[in-house]
Amino acid sequence: MDFTWDFSAVLQHWPVLLKGVGVTAGLWAVAFPSAMAIGLLIALGARSKSRLVGTATRGYMELFRNIPILIQLVWFFYAFPILTGWQLTPYVAALLALSLNASAYCSEIFRGGIASLPAGQWEGARALGMRRTQVLRRVVLPQVLKRMLPAFTNRGIELAKNTSIASVIAVHELMYQGRALSAAYYRPLEILTAVAVVYFVLIYPGAYAASRLEKRLALRSH
Repeated sequence: MDFTWDFSAVLQHWPVLLKGVGVTAGLWAVAFPSAMAIGLLIALGARSKSRLVGTATRGYMELFRNIPILIQLVWFFYAFPILTGWQLTPYVAALLALSLNASAYCSEIFRGGIASLPAGQWEGARALGMRRTQVLRRVVLPQVLKRMLPAFTNRGIELAKNTSIASVIAVHELMYQGRALSAAYYRPLEILTAVAVVYFVLIYPGAYAASRLEKRLALRSH
């Protein structure tokens, strides 16, 4: 097959791809901290002595972990307005789906990390007169964050890759811009290859850092 690579469309329209990178970064920068905050609340709810709260939070975790992220994204954009009467913008729908989906996984990381701390740590801090929030902030989280850090780093990387599915509801992130250029210039091989390279350049440093961090923590634990 006689084929000649032609990256002229990529070179001419690199600002379009750069704009997509900005939207992708914006989605990640909002969704990941939101997912961690919600995940912590869900993890604490799962440890609640209230049977109702515990059941509700565990149901939340299972719901968002066992439904594909693409289905959640499409549901928030197309089905949620029918249910509530509120039409979400594509960007907000994508943020909701990405944040809530990731929060279910983050909650499991928090739950496992908190559970790994001996119960005596909680009891000792409570005996000193600390409230539950103080125990969590001053005693529990400082000790378990190191154990959870590799898992959170991997979850952040996974979320960065998941932002690409926001293109299906016309969020103008990197994948959407790549598909638009491919359709306009009929050079899908070159343009989508460039998109793949950009994703790799954005995500690989985080993946490498996570791997190094995990190895370093494993050596320290031994």
